[in-house]
Amino acid sequence: MSKEFLLDTHAFLWWVTDDERLSNKAHEIISDGSNTIYVSSATAWEIAIKAGLKRLELPGEPRQWFFEQLASNGFDTLSVDIAHSLKTYQLPMVHRDPFDRMLVAQAMEERVTLITCDRNIRVYPGDFIW
Repeated sequence: MSKEFLLDTHAFLWWVTDDERLSNKAHEIISDGSNTIYVSSATAWEIAIKAGLKRLELPGEPRQWFFEQLASNGFDTLSVDIAHSLKTYQLPMVHRDPFDRMLVAQAMEERVTLITCDRNIRVYPGDFIW
């Protein structure tokens, strides 16, 4: 039975770089071709900002690299919309990172499971896996 999942930014990066920090459970879910795996436009924005600040090193220009990763891994995109943005208002200030708050809001609004190792995120109500 196929399910839908949203990758936190670190989960996306750890998957595409084959980083051992990715949990076995997350690896199993992402590699299961029957699951739909989403990557948020907020993740693309976070990666672009960090690459621009030299806090993240990518093997190429961010735009081309990001789209190549989406295509080669068969990931779907999830755009940020107004409902997602407004949902962040309802979230308690457990986590102040705007990218993480957006991912939580998207997961809640779209009723998908967020794959994250971030314990602060997992305090929110919703479905989370690590």
